[in-house]
Amino acid sequence: KAVWRDNLPNFLLLHMYYFSPCVCGCCGALRPRYKRLVDNIFPEDPEDGLVKANMEKLTFYALSAPEKLDRIGAYLSERLSRDVARHRYGYVCIAMEALDQLLMACHCQSINLFVESFLTMVRKLLEADKPNLQILGTNSFVKFANIEEDTASYHRSYDFFVSRFSEMCHSSYEDPDIRTKIRMAGIRGLQGVVRKTVNDELQANIWDPQHMDKIVPSLLFNLQQEEGIERSPSPETEKESPVELTERCFRELLGRAAYDNIKNAVKPVLMHLDNHSLWESKTFSVRCFKIIMYSIQSQHSHLVIQQLLGHLDANSKNSARVRAGIVEVISEAAVIEASGSIGPTVLEVFNTLLKQLRLSVDYELTGSYDSFANLGSKVIKVHEERQLQEAVIKTIGSFANTLPTYQRSEVMLFIIGKIPVPGMYPSLGSANTGVEGSRMIQIMLLKSLLQVTAGFQSTNILTALPTSFLDPLLSFTLMEDAEIRLLVLDILISIIDRHDNRHKFSPVRIISDISVLKLKVDKCSRQDNLFMKKHSQRLYRHIYLACKEESSVQRHFESLYTLLGLICVELANEEVVVDLIRLALALQDLALTEEALPVYNRCAIHALSSAYLNLISQLTTVPTFCQHVHEVIESRKKLVPFLLPEDVLVESSKIPEKLEKVEGEVLFVQAKIAEMLGGSGYNTERLATSYIPQITDEDRLSKRKSIGDTVSLQLEMESRNSPEKEQVKHPNLHYTCVQKNVVNVEELERERRRQVVERFQTAPFEEIAAHCGARASLLQSKLNQVFEITIRPPPSPSGSVGNGHGRTRSVPVYEMKFPDLCVY
Repeated sequence: KAVWRDNLPNFLLLHMYYFSPCVCGCCGALRPRYKRLVDNIFPEDPEDGLVKANMEKLTFYALSAPEKLDRIGAYLSERLSRDVARHRYGYVCIAMEALDQLLMACHCQSINLFVESFLTMVRKLLEADKPNLQILGTNSFVKFANIEEDTASYHRSYDFFVSRFSEMCHSSYEDPDIRTKIRMAGIRGLQGVVRKTVNDELQANIWDPQHMDKIVPSLLFNLQQEEGIERSPSPETEKESPVELTERCFRELLGRAAYDNIKNAVKPVLMHLDNHSLWESKTFSVRCFKIIMYSIQSQHSHLVIQQLLGHLDANSKNSARVRAGIVEVISEAAVIEASGSIGPTVLEVFNTLLKQLRLSVDYELTGSYDSFANLGSKVIKVHEERQLQEAVIKTIGSFANTLPTYQRSEVMLFIIGKIPVPGMYPSLGSANTGVEGSRMIQIMLLKSLLQVTAGFQSTNILTALPTSFLDPLLSFTLMEDAEIRLLVLDILISIIDRHDNRHKFSPVRIISDISVLKLKVDKCSRQDNLFMKKHSQRLYRHIYLACKEESSVQRHFESLYTLLGLICVELANEEVVVDLIRLALALQDLALTEEALPVYNRCAIHALSSAYLNLISQLTTVPTFCQHVHEVIESRKKLVPFLLPEDVLVESSKIPEKLEKVEGEVLFVQAKIAEMLGGSGYNTERLATSYIPQITDEDRLSKRKSIGDTVSLQLEMESRNSPEKEQVKHPNLHYTCVQKNVVNVEELERERRRQVVERFQTAPFEEIAAHCGARASLLQSKLNQVFEITIRPPPSPSGSVGNGHGRTRSVPVYEMKFPDLCVY
C-alpha cells in the first residue's frame, strides 16, 4: 500500500502512455448520445460544411426527445465558445447553422431553455471583434425573431441586443463596404428585436424611453447618410441600400405603435433633430415626419401634431431659422393629418401659430428674445424673423385649405377674435412694442386670415359672413393704414367670390361687351337676399368711406372695383342694383365735392365710377341706360381721358397737375338714369334719391389705434351726454350740412382727443379718481330714473287708478300683491 501510495502519479502516467487509445475508445462509447450526435455534424475539414445526414439525425433526436434540447443547446454553446476562442471560425459557422435548423424545426415547451443557450451564443458572436462574426450572429438573431413561439418566456431580456445593434448602426469601420454591412446588420437586428418584443406583453417594453432613445436615433442616423442622393436603378444596385432598409424598419416600428407609445417614439426624433441642428435644413426633418405621419395609425395623428406644437413652444426663444423649420414640418404634417383624421387639434394648431406670429413681431421690434434687452442676449436677424412670419402664414393657409367649410368658418372667427380691433381690443399689443407692434400684429393676422379665406366657397353667405365676423372686419376698412385696408378688401373679395369671377375684373377697364368676360352668374338665393337686406347698407357705407381715404393707391381702387363687381354678380337683386347705381353716382359726387383729396384720388374715383356704371348697365340690359353710359364715356375719351381707368388705374398714370371743374356731358346724370330705369320697372323714387352715408360712432371708433384714443372717445361721449354741457339738437338738419362741415368737426374732435389724452397722461391720480367718481354718480342717477319708471300705483278695488282729488302712495311693482289666478 505504501508503495502504491507513493508511486501513484508514476503509475497513472505509465497507464495513460500505454493504454490511452483503448481507454478513449471505451469511454467514447459511453458518452451521451446527444453529444455524439452533435459531434458527428462537424466534419474534419470545416470547409466541407455541415454534415447534412448527421444533422437530420440530430434533428430527429431533438424532436423525439425534446427534454434533451436544453442539453443540446448547452453543448453546442460550449463548442462554439471554444471555437471562437481558438479562432476556428469555420466550425463557428457550422454550429450557428445547426442552431438555426434546430430552432426552425423544434416548437415545444422545452424550447425556452434552448433559446437561452442560443441567445448566449449570439451574444458571444456580437461581442467579437470580427465583423463577419457580428454579421453572422445578427443573421441568426433575425431568423430567430421571425419564429412565433408557442410558449411565453417570463425572464428573457433583450437589453444587450438593443444596445449592441444600436452600436452597430453607428459603426465607423475603416472599410466602407464592411462598414455598410455592419450598419445594415445593426438595422436588421433592431428590426428583429422590435418584431420579437412589440406584441409580447410578457417581454420588456420596447417602447420605454431607455430603448427608444437608442433605437430611433440609430435609425435616423442611417436614414440621414444618403439624404438627397438618388439611386439610379441598375443590376448592381438591386440590393436594398441602408437608407431604404432603415426607412422600411422605421415605418414598421411606427406602424406597430399604439396610442400610449406615440409620444415615446416621436420624442427621440425631436431630440435628434435638435442635437444635430437639422431643423434649419428642413428637408430631412420634413422627410422624417412625412414617414411618421404616413406610418402611424390615422387616429393617432393628432398626437404627433400636439408634440410638434409643444416643441415649437419650447423653442420660442430659439433662432428664427429653427422655429421656421419646425413650422414647415407642422405645415406638412398637419396637411397629412387633416386628410386622414382631423382630431381635436384644429384650433390648437392655429392658436400656437398665431402665438408664434406675435412673438416674432415682438422679437423683431425689440431686438431681443427677452422682455428687456440684455448685453448677453442673442442677436436677432430681422430678415430671418420675416421669413418665419411668412412661413407661419403659409402654414396657416395650407392647413386651412384641407378643412371642411364649417371648420374653416370657425377658424376665421377664431383668427378675427385675435386681431387687435381699434376701440374693442386696444391693449393686445406688447408693452415693449406699442402702437407699431399692434399694427404689425394686425397686418400679420389679417394676412393669415386672407390665407384661410383663399379658395373659400360657401353656398350660404349668411354663415360665411356672420355678424360676429363682419363687424370687426369692416371696422378695419376705415383704418388710416393703407396696407390694412387693402388686406380687408382682399378678404371680403375672397369670401364673396364663389364662382371664381374675381380675376375677370382685373385690370379695371371700359369693356364695350362684357360677354367676353364670361362671368358666371347664378340666381340670387334666399340667403343672399337676407344677407344683403341685413348688411348691404353697411357694406356700401364702408366702400364709400374707403374711397375718401387720402392714402389709397391704385391697388385700393382696383380692389374696390372688384368688390363692387362681385356684389353685383354674386348678391344682386333688383333692390341691390338700384342701391349700387346710387352708390356709383355718389362716388362721382364725392370726387366733385371733395377738393381736399389729392388729384390722383379724385381722378381714380371718377374712373372707378365710370367703369362700374359701364359694367352694371350691361348687366341690367336696359338699352337707354347703356346708351347714356356709353355717351358719357365717349365724351370723356374726347375731353377728359384722365377720368377713365385706362389713363388712371395703370402703373404710369396720365393725370393733370390740377383738376379743373368737371361738368356737362362728361358726367353721369342721376335724373336721366332714374327716368330710364323707371321705364323698366325699377324703383324711380329710390333712384332719384342721392346716396349719403351716415357717419356713425363705429366709423369714428375705427380710427383709434391706441388706448389713449379709446379713452378720449369714451370721455367725448360722456361730455356729450353730461348735464354740464347740453347741446341743442336740430332733428330736421339735412345730411348735406354734416357733409359740408365734416372737416371742421374732425379737427375739433382731434383737438378734443389730444387734450383728453394729455390730461390723462399728466393729471394727478386724485383728479382722475374724482372724475371717475363723478361718472359713477352720473350712472347712479340714470339707474334711479330707470327704477322710478318701473314704479306704478297699486290697483284699486274698483279698478280705477284715482279720483283726481289726491294721489295714492306709489308701490314698486315687485311689492305689489296679485291674485293667485294671476300668478304663474
